[in-house]
Amino acid sequence: MIRRLLSRPATWIVVAVLGIGGAGAFYWFAPWRLFTDTVVADTLTVVPAAPPAAVPPSSGSAEAPPPAAPVIIAQGDFITHEHDTSGTARLVRNPDGSHQLEIAGLDTSDGPDLRVWLSDQQVRTGTAGWRVFDDGEYAELGKLKGNHGDQVYRLDSGVDPAEFRSVSIWCKRFAVSFGAAELTTV
Repeated sequence: MIRRLLSRPATWIVVAVLGIGGAGAFYWFAPWRLFTDTVVADTLTVVPAAPPAAVPPSSGSAEAPPPAAPVIIAQGDFITHEHDTSGTARLVRNPDGSHQLEIAGLDTSDGPDLRVWLSDQQVRTGTAGWRVFDDGEYAELGKLKGNHGDQVYRLDSGVDPAEFRSVSIWCKRFAVSFGAAELTTV
């Protein structure tokens, strides 16, 4: 019976289609990512507890005041969406006026095509919050460097951090948030 089945061309066509479909599904879902971890150790900005006091120049000298210190302008803690996610996100204004997003202590699952997005959407808990971040305006800051550790993403000069209220670890392939943090002004 099996010999007769294998001698038919239709059987081989079905086997080929199933093999190609299986390989495509294996690539698309990337199940090996369930067992991989990447730890990142970017250097986070040290922000002074209080702004430095201006030191008046001594008489007769024309010393310039010290450069401005970096300032945290918004921050929030990650909540879980599609995958368990924890850590803290903070937007930092640098002394030169540029901005960066810093993610401290990130702990999430690895996944295919993960990105870091700033979004104008409010963070919602539960499954209602999984797919909202591409509903409005968002800025993609880049691919997620790793699923554990500290990470820094510089904002392009055209990205105004005041336009965004949340950050999401976004799976672009499946259009779902792994986790997100509401950015609250400090």
